[in-house]
Amino acid sequence: MTFDHLWSELAGVGRHPGTGGYRRYAWDRAELTLRDWFTGCAAARGMDVERDRNGNLWAWWLPAGWTGDPAGAVVTGSHLDSVPDGGAFDGPLGVAAAFAAVDALRAEGVRPRVPIGVVAFSDEEGARFGVACVGSRLSAGTLDPDRARALRDGDGRTLAEVVAGAGIDPAGLGPDPALARRVGVFVELHVEQGRVLDRVGAPLAVASSIWPHGRWRLSFRGEANHAGTTGIADRHDPMLPCAATVAAARDRAVQHGGVATFGKLAVSPNGANAIASEVTAVLDARAPSGAVLDALTGDVFADAARHAEAEGTAVEVVPESRTPAVAFPDDVATRIRHTLGGDVPVLPTAAGHDAGVLAGVVPTAMLFVRNPTGVSHSPHEWAERDDCLAGVAALAAVLRDRAAS
Repeated sequence: MTFDHLWSELAGVGRHPGTGGYRRYAWDRAELTLRDWFTGCAAARGMDVERDRNGNLWAWWLPAGWTGDPAGAVVTGSHLDSVPDGGAFDGPLGVAAAFAAVDALRAEGVRPRVPIGVVAFSDEEGARFGVACVGSRLSAGTLDPDRARALRDGDGRTLAEVVAGAGIDPAGLGPDPALARRVGVFVELHVEQGRVLDRVGAPLAVASSIWPHGRWRLSFRGEANHAGTTGIADRHDPMLPCAATVAAARDRAVQHGGVATFGKLAVSPNGANAIASEVTAVLDARAPSGAVLDALTGDVFADAARHAEAEGTAVEVVPESRTPAVAFPDDVATRIRHTLGGDVPVLPTAAGHDAGVLAGVVPTAMLFVRNPTGVSHSPHEWAERDDCLAGVAALAAVLRDRAAS
């Protein structure tokens, strides 16, 4: 099967007819459909497929005569879930390109000397349960299993309940002791989430690093009351300090040279004629270094406390996730650039990825495919077909270099 065929199979899954965006949340119908697609792709290629204890999917192309579990494998892939109304490319591009790269190598008659793996990590975006990279974090040992099991979606269902419904034992969630032995190197191909490659006229780049980033839940608590009969002086409205904090966060981001975003809000009781009793806002903050991220978020939290006090309300800050800075190994990136001809840009990114999570356990690298719109996490996210095919060719070259006899 060609990349075009693989890509066409994904096009309609989870796409909202009104917005044109994709709603593929972890363990929902659309994402489960994509999991079946992954399993079918593996079966069509005669690859051994498995689902690990954390719900991650692995497909293995084993060398002739190989016995036992994979070891020292060259693995590529990404994820299949999306943010609300996300784009088509973020995640699935890396999985479809991985299978297409396997096809390309087989068409050449390549015989691997070490296992080649394709992986789809579960719940990378965190859109359903609020924590990003759940599957890779659990496997890498950076997400506490008890905390993961207790995570709740918008309907109040715990992650433990949801994965149990999908046939996964919640008690088994946790670090994968075989991860470091099985994976010799992991290379993730991903659409660029910016316009650097478009500006420099290059179809591909190699990642150098990932900014440290995290998510924090700020709960502003006040007093519910009537919107019409409650005088201004008698109000304890949590919406006001929340709004002031959102506005101040932008200034703090500019001040510190990072980014700060409030993109998710929940209002209670959420009535048009009622003063809210509580407003919960999720802060996503990223910065060039951990120290800068601490300074930026510390200022945002101080602003929140000051604005809450001024309105006679209170605020509680609860961390949801924190990922340190990741520097991809120079030797892996240099070898990839050499394999691809050397003239490949090297870019840092402020976006989190499974490759960044796994970097603490196994050698990892990333390839970016040009995005001419510069837009991501939106239906306007895009990559041209020729650039996607260049990504497939690059992955095939990397796999050939690392695994071919």
